[in-house]
Amino acid sequence: MSLSRRGLLAAGGAMAAATATAAPAAADAPPGRGRRVRTGFERLAADGYAVLAGQRVGVVTNPTGITAESRHIVDVMHADERVDLTAVFGPEHGFRGTAQAGGSEGRHDDPATGLPVYDTYLKSGRALADVFTASGVDTVVFDIQDVGARFYTYIWTLYDCMAAAALAGKRFVVLDRPNPVTGRAALGPVLDRAYATFVGREPIAQAHGMTVAELARLFNGEFLATPVPLETVAVSGWRRADFFDTTGLPWVPPSPNMPTPDTALVYSGTCLFEGTNLSEGRGTTRPFELLGAEGVDGRWAQAANDLGLPGVRFREAYFAPTFSKFQGKTVGGVQLMVHDRAAFDPVRTGIALLVTARRSWSGFAWRADRWIDKLTGSSRVRTLIDAGASADEVVGAWEEDLAAFRAVRKGYLMYH
Repeated sequence: MSLSRRGLLAAGGAMAAATATAAPAAADAPPGRGRRVRTGFERLAADGYAVLAGQRVGVVTNPTGITAESRHIVDVMHADERVDLTAVFGPEHGFRGTAQAGGSEGRHDDPATGLPVYDTYLKSGRALADVFTASGVDTVVFDIQDVGARFYTYIWTLYDCMAAAALAGKRFVVLDRPNPVTGRAALGPVLDRAYATFVGREPIAQAHGMTVAELARLFNGEFLATPVPLETVAVSGWRRADFFDTTGLPWVPPSPNMPTPDTALVYSGTCLFEGTNLSEGRGTTRPFELLGAEGVDGRWAQAANDLGLPGVRFREAYFAPTFSKFQGKTVGGVQLMVHDRAAFDPVRTGIALLVTARRSWSGFAWRADRWIDKLTGSSRVRTLIDAGASADEVVGAWEEDLAAFRAVRKGYLMYH
């Protein structure tokens, strides 16, 4: 059921009853001019970990869970007698980040701290609740950097962990971090629940424009059958129009193919090429910014540039991926060159590139498993493009659902 057919929850009421939030502190100057963003963890620590007092704590995190000094929060908390940290829970790619896409580190003891590390990847429901119960924790803490796209799986790790914590009778605390590509607006198609997978559990927009704490509030208020006792610790000094490089925070790749904030900027659009027979740039130094296949030539870049899309141009590019699609082969394609990121719409751009790739290269094909439908959240994008629709026609087809999601989203936003 799409959000356009759900009742809109008022900005208080059930959401407020299920969620307690540490409000963001006021900021005196924009980033880069004397103001630095403080993460939820930094504010938690500055408050003496009061939210965790008297609790046995387990942390869901990965290499992005670091302080401004680039120390991992698990190492910091383990060394602090004010916190009874007893377990760590590792998502896809693992707690320390050693696994590639579709992998995890399994159950082990962390060599640095001696803490037991439990594997959450591909676990949900009662199976994940049993992991939380076996760990003996009272409170589950979540601290992972998101990149703002519905199909980036860490937000569904958050969702699954919240649902499992509710089943296991645990508290849940989300330590917020900025959305690196801003929180200005939600963009793209809204998922149809008939297409729900680990790259999209619930009907949210493809580029949701929210932080993880805001998403946690949304999940609790709109989607979880049993809301979890939830607290969120907000960031301070972040405004919705801020990109990551203005925050003063260190960037750690959240996954092996998300090396820079520039990758995150385009990802919510160009990840759609995972659903095609073209390379999405995995195995290159610019994943999701380089796209191509054998037999593609300069006509694709020309067709894309002819659209005059705001904020971006396309360079004719040739590259040889070191792994994934076309490993070791030279392919032709495009490189996205974003010159005005405030004007750039990654989802519209991704759709335009699919349309022009299909029209300019006779070898274009969707993946046989129709992965594109899982990524876009329905069969609509694929069928419209196959029918010869323009990028504007494809984008227009989701506007009603997107407007309904934006109305719901508004009640859960924490920052101005």
